[in-house]
Amino acid sequence: MAKKHDDKVLAQNKKASHDYFIEDTIEAGLVLQGTEIKSIRNGRVQLKDSFVRIRNNEAWLSNMHVSPYEQGNRFNHDPLRSRKLLIHKKQINELIGKTKRDGYTIVPLKMYIKNGYAKVLIGLGKGKKDYDKRHDMKKKEAKREIERAFKSRNQ
Repeated sequence: MAKKHDDKVLAQNKKASHDYFIEDTIEAGLVLQGTEIKSIRNGRVQLKDSFVRIRNNEAWLSNMHVSPYEQGNRFNHDPLRSRKLLIHKKQINELIGKTKRDGYTIVPLKMYIKNGYAKVLIGLGKGKKDYDKRHDMKKKEAKREIERAFKSRNQ
């Protein structure tokens, strides 16, 4: 059997790692409409301002933008509709318990195709303060400076 392209990352939420300390991650499936998967496979998806909300013991991914499929005509979908996440009840109950704590939220980190199915990696994150963000930026800049110095020394 031909192997489908595994773990092809289609979208990443880089802002999530900047705004949150990610403590735990869960892989979740998505309930999609007809043309959405075609558009996602073309990489026309954006996780930038999306978030996960739990309603009626079900996890919903809100504000994820999936562009309409070009050849979709009248069967196209609403680009910003809420999409149900496929997660076990036990995991949902754990997430509910963890998000009750102060400052915790559930954010999507990346979307990829695994064994032909669209998956979303969601993370439990605690919001960073401004000084945490500045500290991370300083560490990243120092690392870049070290790499530049090392690279110029080896040339």
